[in-house]
Amino acid sequence: MGIEKINIADKFSLFSEHWSPKIVGDLNQQQVKLAKLKGDFVMHKHDNEDELFLVIEGTLFIELEEKTLELNAGEFVIIPKGVNHKPYAPEKVKVLLFEPASTLNTGEVTNHLTKNNLDRLDK
Repeated sequence: MGIEKINIADKFSLFSEHWSPKIVGDLNQQQVKLAKLKGDFVMHKHDNEDELFLVIEGTLFIELEEKTLELNAGEFVIIPKGVNHKPYAPEKVKVLLFEPASTLNTGEVTNHLTKNNLDRLDK
């Protein structure tokens, strides 16, 4: 069956770029992704997908229209579909993302941060 465990730290050691999620698993039309974040992202939304951000290391801020969330290691938030949000990280952050496979990292916005084809680290 090819069932193998995934070591998150090992997978994070395989890349260095920021704002470029890497796929580490698939589950019921969902993908588990790892990303390193630093600096500002773009305010965006996903019209059809909810998105889970789990902080593995560091502090991630997510700006919403009415407040800013601060997430530390071991904390997560689910951003419901249709909600504008802007992740940013003054210092390097490692996150695990869990979202539908159809989710584009910049939502309805297309710019230099948009990643149409994600690298896979689970093979």
